[in-house]
Amino acid sequence: MLLLNIDYVPGYRVRALAMVKGNVVMSKNIGRDFMAGMKTLVGGEIESYTELLREARQIATKRMVDEAEALGADGVINIRVASSSLMQGAAEIIVYGTAVRLEETQD
Repeated sequence: MLLLNIDYVPGYRVRALAMVKGNVVMSKNIGRDFMAGMKTLVGGEIESYTELLREARQIATKRMVDEAEALGADGVINIRVASSSLMQGAAEIIVYGTAVRLEETQD
C-alpha cells in the first residue's frame, strides 16, 4: 500500500475512492506517569510517552490502511495525522487521507 503526504502520484492518474481514517485512544498507565513525573524534574525526553505516541500512530495508520484495502485501493494520498486530548491522561490519534486507485499514464 502506497502512503503519501502529497495529493498526486508522479507518473500515475489518480482515481479517488473515499476518505479513509483510523483512530485510537491511548491512555497513560501509572508506571509511565510516575516515571514521567520524575523526568520533569531533570528535563529531557520522556521516552515512555514518545513510545506510547509512536505505538498509537502505528495502530491508527494500520486501521486506515485496512479501511483502504477493503475499498480495493492501491494507496492513500494526502495523509494527515492529528491528536487531541480527550480527558486527563488519554489522547486520541487520528490518521486520515484519500484512498485511491492508480493508473499508469502513457507519456
